[in-house]
Amino acid sequence: MQNDYLESIKKQFAYYKLLGEQTFAQVTDEQLFWQANTSSNSIAVIVQHLHGNMLSRWTDFLNSDGEKNWRKRDAEFEPEINTRETLLNLWHKGWTCFLTTLENLTADDLQKTIFIRNQGHSVTEAINRQLAHYPYHIGQIVFIGKILCDVNWHSLSIPKGNSYVYNTSKFAQPKHKEHFTNEFLNEPTKDE
Repeated sequence: MQNDYLESIKKQFAYYKLLGEQTFAQVTDEQLFWQANTSSNSIAVIVQHLHGNMLSRWTDFLNSDGEKNWRKRDAEFEPEINTRETLLNLWHKGWTCFLTTLENLTADDLQKTIFIRNQGHSVTEAINRQLAHYPYHIGQIVFIGKILCDVNWHSLSIPKGNSYVYNTSKFAQPKHKEHFTNEFLNEPTKDE
C-alpha cells in the first residue's frame, strides 16, 4: 500500500508540474510578469515562491527543519526575475530538488517524523501538505494564463462542451485500473 502511495503521489506531482509548463508555453514573455493589481502575484512571483518553498522543504528533508534559516520567504513575493529563462531555471531547480527527494523516499520513510517550523509531521503528512500547496499555486498560474490568453487558450483538461464525447470514449473501454494521470503524462496503460 505504501509503495502504491509513493507511485501515485509521484504521478500526481508530475501532472501538476506539467500543467504549469503547459501554461508557460501558452503565455507570452510579458504575460509571465503581468499582475492584475498590486495585491496579486504574477506567474513569475508564484514560481519564485514555489522555488523557495521546494528548496527549503526538500533539501536535507529527513534531517533538518523544512523552514531553512537561509530561506527568505518574504522576498519570494517581490518581483525579482524578469526573463522567461530565469523563471524556467527556478521552476526546474525547485522541481528537481523536490522530485529527486521524493524519488529517493522508501515506504519505510513514510512513518518517520520531519519538522516544519518545529512542528512534527509524518513524511506522509509532509507530502500531503505539499500536494495541497503546490496545486493551489499551479491552479493560480493556470487561471492567470487562461485569463490572459482568453479565446486563444488551449484547455488543459476536457474542453468546454466536450464532456459527452470524452465520457463516451471512457465508458466504451472495459473497466480497468489505471492512474488518472497516465493519459496526460503519456505513460502506458497497465492493469494493476
